[in-house]
Amino acid sequence: MHPSKVERSRVFRLTDLPNIGKAGAADLELLGIRAPEQLIGKCPFDMYAALCAITGQRHDPCVIDVFMSVTRFMAGEAARPWWDYTQERKLRLQANEPIV
Repeated sequence: MHPSKVERSRVFRLTDLPNIGKAGAADLELLGIRAPEQLIGKCPFDMYAALCAITGQRHDPCVIDVFMSVTRFMAGEAARPWWDYTQERKLRLQANEPIV
């Protein structure tokens, strides 16, 4: 869902989350995440690595940005577009922070 349309009190399904549509929800379900609450405390970089391992392919790194947006939202931050996290992801990867 577009971040501007997200109402925290109405987040019940994965597709109610900011930046998550059908494809994003399917990726989360591959990771065993069926409800938004299951994102609390998750590491977006670990989620990305797990998704790549499960599917046997390297996904676009922008998926990390989407995962950052939903984990941060579920941690209490405001809903923001996924691309707001791109620079942070790039800096963290450039600093060689490992992706498990």
